[in-house]
Amino acid sequence: MKSITELYRTLLRTYGKQNWWPAETPFEVCVGAILTQNTNWNNVEKAIENLKRENLLTPEKIISCPDEKLQKLIRPAGFFKQKSSYLKNLSKFIVEEGGIENLKTQETGTLRKRLLNIKGVGKETADSILLYALDKPSFVVDTYTKRLFYRLRIVNKENVSYEELKSSVENTFPPEKENLEIYKEFHALIVRHAKERCRKTPICRSCPLEKKCLACATIMKP
Repeated sequence: MKSITELYRTLLRTYGKQNWWPAETPFEVCVGAILTQNTNWNNVEKAIENLKRENLLTPEKIISCPDEKLQKLIRPAGFFKQKSSYLKNLSKFIVEEGGIENLKTQETGTLRKRLLNIKGVGKETADSILLYALDKPSFVVDTYTKRLFYRLRIVNKENVSYEELKSSVENTFPPEKENLEIYKEFHALIVRHAKERCRKTPICRSCPLEKKCLACATIMKP
């Protein structure tokens, strides 16, 4: 499969709309984007529920929360000392910028660079915040994207860079407002397919991409 458009349409037809990211507020998305680093979403949900129970899901309250208390609350997400620091760094940035709504008014490329200057915010985290919290068309790449695109021969090497993968999607669907929902759905669909089918050891039988996939062609070879 060489066509990114074809991949998107196939995944959407197979799984339907995912309506990701599950959050009640844009700031909750930001918190989730930090907490999900190096852990699974079930652990993130536990940590976020702890923060909700303590009524701490605002940047101001995260900043004022004692370090030990914040670390205890987000412990289920792992790396809790680092992540508590990262949450405070991001929260301070949001407050200093006048809040989420003010951030939404900033140009996407400039804002992405500024987010990447915050300790604890890498490319995947920054793009997740831009896309799902701030409604900016900035495609999110993760390990699932790399695996799937290589197996489908959309890219020719396994160690392709983050920016190269991001550009491959954004060249197909330009980063404009009309493609915002495509970005959200495409990323979520890739994650779902990778978890259900395109695992490290893939489940190829009856996979909707079986006939297009390098991994399936090898596994299913008679």
